[in-house]
Amino acid sequence: MKQTVLMLLLTLFFISACAASHFYRIQEQEVTLVLRWPEARSVMLATSLDGFFLRPATPVSDAWEMTVPAGKSFRYFYQVDGKIVVPDCKMKETDDFGSENCIFEPSL
Repeated sequence: MKQTVLMLLLTLFFISACAASHFYRIQEQEVTLVLRWPEARSVMLATSLDGFFLRPATPVSDAWEMTVPAGKSFRYFYQVDGKIVVPDCKMKETDDFGSENCIFEPSL
């Protein structure tokens, strides 16, 4: 019985982990960051463009989006239902507090 419950919990964990994905779209001078996280109730985005001020992302279908200027590089992370989330991204760095941030580089 314990093994069955454990297998069920592990399966649910991997299914929910695989459901999340991250990408961005560049259009002219803007970049739209998209976090696909269907079960999220709230998503905030923090970027180095404004001192990591948490701004609400907009729900769109089963994803969350926020558009920011694309002219220069910036660091960013998400807050999903109150927890910090750093998705898979092309480039990451460790910040001064030991956490990671994604890096957006417009030339890449």
